[in-house]
Amino acid sequence: MLNSRDPVDLLVLRRDGHPMLLRRAISLSYDYYGGWRNMKLLDSGVCRRVRDVCILQINGLEVFL
Repeated sequence: MLNSRDPVDLLVLRRDGHPMLLRRAISLSYDYYGGWRNMKLLDSGVCRRVRDVCILQINGLEVFL
């Protein structure tokens, strides 16, 4: 879902343990060994680095790792 370049809504955990919703995000790159990906938010143009283990939901679907 993340590698398809279609915008998705992600619910991720922040460093302080609180959830954060990223709306209309696309995955720019992925580091398999580091376990993180760069996400770009289409509405604001902000890029964020997200760890795969911190992703809780993709488009409202719960993620199990």
